[in-house]
Amino acid sequence: MTTSQKHEKILLAYSGGLDTSVIIKWLREHYDAEVIAAVADVGQVEDMAALEKRALATGASEFYALNMREEFVADYVMPAVKAEAKYQGNYLLGTALARPIIAKKLVELAKQVGATALAHGCTGKGNDQVRFELGFKRFAPEIEIIAPWRVWELDSREAIIEYAAKHNIDLGASASNGQPKYSEDENVYHISHEGLELEEITGPADYSRVLTYVTPLEKTPDEGDVITLTFENGTPVALNGEKLSPLALLTELNKLGAKHGVGVDDIMEDRLVGMKIRGVYENPGAAIMYAAHHYLEAVTLDKDTLKAKRAVGDDLADQIYNALWFTPLTDALMAFVDSTQKYVNGSVTVKLYKGHVINYGIESAYSLYDEDYATFGADGIYDHADASGFINLYSIPTLVYAKREQKLGK
Repeated sequence: MTTSQKHEKILLAYSGGLDTSVIIKWLREHYDAEVIAAVADVGQVEDMAALEKRALATGASEFYALNMREEFVADYVMPAVKAEAKYQGNYLLGTALARPIIAKKLVELAKQVGATALAHGCTGKGNDQVRFELGFKRFAPEIEIIAPWRVWELDSREAIIEYAAKHNIDLGASASNGQPKYSEDENVYHISHEGLELEEITGPADYSRVLTYVTPLEKTPDEGDVITLTFENGTPVALNGEKLSPLALLTELNKLGAKHGVGVDDIMEDRLVGMKIRGVYENPGAAIMYAAHHYLEAVTLDKDTLKAKRAVGDDLADQIYNALWFTPLTDALMAFVDSTQKYVNGSVTVKLYKGHVINYGIESAYSLYDEDYATFGADGIYDHADASGFINLYSIPTLVYAKREQKLGK
């Protein structure tokens, strides 16, 4: 391996896991540079003091823990909720939403400490390498990006562990004492699980083993919880009448949803780099917010706007998943979503029960639902006889088509 240029300082996106623990030593060995480790705190459960100790012990010159939880939820999660962005109709984008803010904040730190290269531990098979690097290029097009997994000689987990042993690198719990682990990504919005028996798609996931936070359905309470979410311009702002910050609101919803088995998605997805992958995602708070928003939007948006908005939500999900957060198209799609949300105000009451988020009532001053029109009982507004003229006009294309088919003997 040859290096492309000389660096005095390299900033590493550090997680404290197996790969990045070894990468610190590998970078110093191959670049003869100072390596600064930075952890992006987006709500994962980590002992930051222990991570700092491990990073410094394995050769990092400095350690930074960047707390971006509030900004992550307010500026990345909540826009996705407003859009109801779901990749391929299923995935609530927990990992994809976190990567843009991490990339942006790492670039800011790199400039602050004078690093001339950014390194990460993403494999060459995953989506995250693309997400990080497009973010880096957006905010620091001049900076070099180092991706060891694409160039080093360590081509397996076993080889990495052997390298660590050779160089006396303490892996802590990252090697899992030699036991196999799921590939996981965690933040305040979700936790994902991939690998091991989940790669066998012919069988079910063992949720008693897989799930970290959400209660398996068999163990959920037999009594549900009824809660009320209040929305302003499409964004949830209060729980049971109490205004909360975006982070505090999501945290509370995570607890409630996890208790009742809400928000477990066992899905197949098409990675950006081409292959299909099976993942199990736990996103209890997100599932509640998406469902409540969906109920409220259904009564506050007209049919045509609702149809267009949900199509835009699908497009936006593709943009987010495919590492295109910081692009003009994403900005334009977000602006469209925002323009539709000025009437998405009100409160939605739902029951959380056995994995379900059940509609228990919607109240909104902006509702388009009118009981006088919708009733099946007698009313003084709707004249049923008017339907005949409407159908006669509406059916003209069908009549013309039918006559043509008769002439052709079809």
